[in-house]
Amino acid sequence: MFGRKNHRYQTASQRIKQRARRTLQNTVPLSKKSYVVDTSVVIHKFLPKLIKRGLSGKIIIPNAVMSELENQANKGLETGFIGLDEITNLHKLKKHHKISVLFEGIRPNETHIRYAKSGEIDALIREIATRNQAILITADLVQAKSAQAYGLQVIFLRPKIVPQKKPRRFLFFKRKRPSA
Repeated sequence: MFGRKNHRYQTASQRIKQRARRTLQNTVPLSKKSYVVDTSVVIHKFLPKLIKRGLSGKIIIPNAVMSELENQANKGLETGFIGLDEITNLHKLKKHHKISVLFEGIRPNETHIRYAKSGEIDALIREIATRNQAILITADLVQAKSAQAYGLQVIFLRPKIVPQKKPRRFLFFKRKRPSA
């Protein structure tokens, strides 16, 4: 009873996501294999940690991921710059670790971009994983479940949720206390 979260305080969406995560693998096979990464893994900075823990083999970065990162950076979003820096750092890591970094696939066209929220860009990423018989590494729950449904091997890495600070409001007036 103490180990379970109180379901009264969870939303229906939170309960659904919690059930969905139960069937996902989050362990990393360390043998030399091919891995396809999606945007979420890059911007959450998981790759250097995985490589330092022993991940080796071919890391395939879809051009769709690069396109998403470039788009975010062009809009001035920090996540785009973080992602591009992380991929740059992969080239430094490959000098000291047994990894190779490859870029593959088409860049998204207007249709893919227009329907990105419907999973079009995720489909491009899954297609590359299928073609290379690679393991998909993602921090996106929907991407992980979709890939699993297509029969792909998936490593799901749950991102840490950083609570957003609420703006503080300053009270300029003292509260009146009831007199006794």
